[in-house]
Amino acid sequence: MSNRLRLGVNIDHVATIRNARGGLTPDPIRAALAAQAAGADGITAHLREDRRHIIDDDIAHLIGTIALPLNFEMAATEEMVALALKHRPHAACIVPERREERTTEGGLDAFGQHNHLKGLIDRLRDAGIRVSLFIEPDPRQIEAAMLLGAPVVEFHTGRYAHAEGQAQSDELARLTDAAALAAKNGIEPHAGHGLTFDNVQPVAAIPQLAELNIGHFLIGEAIFVGLDASVRKMRALMDEARG
Repeated sequence: MSNRLRLGVNIDHVATIRNARGGLTPDPIRAALAAQAAGADGITAHLREDRRHIIDDDIAHLIGTIALPLNFEMAATEEMVALALKHRPHAACIVPERREERTTEGGLDAFGQHNHLKGLIDRLRDAGIRVSLFIEPDPRQIEAAMLLGAPVVEFHTGRYAHAEGQAQSDELARLTDAAALAAKNGIEPHAGHGLTFDNVQPVAAIPQLAELNIGHFLIGEAIFVGLDASVRKMRALMDEARG
């Protein structure tokens, strides 16, 4: 399928369950391999500063085990840049991070943090790591990504996912316009956050989007149907949306 939309599966919350009891199970590496077998195109893992789910050893084991590209989500800190340079994942997605948040609550202010981000992005890019910025679908943030030389942006879909009725339609229009603007300016647009079986297809149908990254919902659904079935259904819905 020439316009096939890639699916990145985020395995963070397998590690969340493991860490609730300590020990080694459930193993996020096993989850990554299961997602790979079920049709995922990539694996995403967010190494947070407080190591609340993914830990350093998980990143090393993922890179040494999976055949898929790893999308390493990271805060814009010296510690995380050093770890990215050490492990050399396929891609590094810079996300905003606050220790007290349960999950990422919005997009990175790439416009306001230009001076802080520029040097970090240059170092990652010079090491051959494909840099992505997790941003709101906002023209000013896309302009900032262009100025920073980021080849990829990932649009935060949380507002779309949590809206209803006309508000959701408005958010979908923002995503559609932002994806077109990014692509027009040579930036590859991705999207993710809060996507489910029920809301993914309108986003997946946006023609310029190249990749969706989905995690929490797929891991939650896997409790009931298994990870293989969860990933395969999401893959099928995305393919159907692309026609």
